[in-house]
Amino acid sequence: MSQERSTLIPPSTVRFERLLPGPIERVWAYLTESKKRATWLAAGEFDLRVGGKIELRFENSKLSDDVAPADAAMRSFTGRITRLEPPRILAHSWDWEGKDSEVLYELTPKGKDVLLTIHHKLPDERGLKIGVSAGWVVHTGILEDQLNGVKPRPFYATHKRLMKDYETIL
Repeated sequence: MSQERSTLIPPSTVRFERLLPGPIERVWAYLTESKKRATWLAAGEFDLRVGGKIELRFENSKLSDDVAPADAAMRSFTGRITRLEPPRILAHSWDWEGKDSEVLYELTPKGKDVLLTIHHKLPDERGLKIGVSAGWVVHTGILEDQLNGVKPRPFYATHKRLMKDYETIL
């Protein structure tokens, strides 16, 4: 497994990059189509127009055959698309339990691969920044596994390890 890291752009934007197997249209489909997105992040419909509603239904226990902790539960979030430039840019708000956040996904072709860059602007809360930093690393790692056609890495064990790493880093 590679050593990718989320970085923090003060005060509270998490930035992450991952090189994925292309082509760009394939990666775009994994960002925008509920069934494909459910295999690495969260299911939920995206109304693909600026102002369109998005829904994210996280069921992390379905992402790998890792054993889920007892407190694992499905969580849902909503938001609105704020920027849409297929197949390169998608941005949406993300109502984080009553607090605003925004995610920007950028896809850049790199030969036959695609560089995915994520900027996630969050409320300025340390615990949230730690969890989201670890989350993007593990979720996009599972996306990389899906695109490579290999068994997804364990979600919970990887996330737990990364949380400890980010506790120290942040």
